[in-house]
Amino acid sequence: MSPDSDRQSRSVLTEERDARELARRVAARVGFYAIVAVLAMFFALPMLWLLTAPFDRSPRYAVTVPAFTLDNFREITANPYAVSSLVASTVLAVSTMLVVITGAALAAYALSRVRIPGRDALLYVLLLLSSVVTGTAAMVPIFLLVTQLGRVDERVGVDSWAAVVLVLSGGLLPAAIFMLKDFVDSIPRSYEESARVFGASPLRALKDVVAPLISPGLATIAVWTVVNVWGSFLQPFILLRDPDKQPAAVLVRTLYTEGGQPNLALLSTFSLLYSLPVVLMYLFVWRRYGFRFHGGIKS
Repeated sequence: MSPDSDRQSRSVLTEERDARELARRVAARVGFYAIVAVLAMFFALPMLWLLTAPFDRSPRYAVTVPAFTLDNFREITANPYAVSSLVASTVLAVSTMLVVITGAALAAYALSRVRIPGRDALLYVLLLLSSVVTGTAAMVPIFLLVTQLGRVDERVGVDSWAAVVLVLSGGLLPAAIFMLKDFVDSIPRSYEESARVFGASPLRALKDVVAPLISPGLATIAVWTVVNVWGSFLQPFILLRDPDKQPAAVLVRTLYTEGGQPNLALLSTFSLLYSLPVVLMYLFVWRRYGFRFHGGIKS
């Protein structure tokens, strides 16, 4: 066999091998996108149902072209507790957010700047306890504690928003402190020292120097807190007895027929209204910060 024939044969074999490799990559890529499309459809169907069912005269457990009507919105707004529950959810979410942001900023700043023996161990213990003693296991002692507080001051007792805010804030603060401390650690101490030279107090340095630099971290904590409180059911359900004070997460359980079947028209309509504030907040934060949350100074 001549050298030219040998080179031609190797070239043909190489081209065939490259073609097979290209076909394999294309098949793998097509299969990957097919799986992604199926998963996306699986998660998109409930969202599509939520967007169409409120406008359907007779919604079913299926995504169909709705027989358009606005009667479902009229009926849900006629519910005497629907609007008040959304107001209650807003009050609880905003109040808890302010308490958590304030407490987390002060605690994270102190733990970052003051050298305390066992500081890191304390943080991990708080985070561990907040993760373990939660939910149903914690509600009996929490209810007894709130009952005792109510005997001292009715404003922080059972059936008060203040009690729910304190309980929710106590459960969220350890994790918020843990997350925000990383943002504070990234701020050079020289910035605060310069402010202290001109007579600024530690609180003034935190407010005017540190807080603006960790604003992405504060925004992260704010969104995380609002989302957690907005969907909280157990604590408000146990601590709030007055229907006018119960948030939307608790009211949802009442949207059933006398036979115990869900009223799909009202349930879907109220769920859509209930979801809108969180979606709008997400869009606002995404427009302001995108997904690039970071603290400290850009190099």
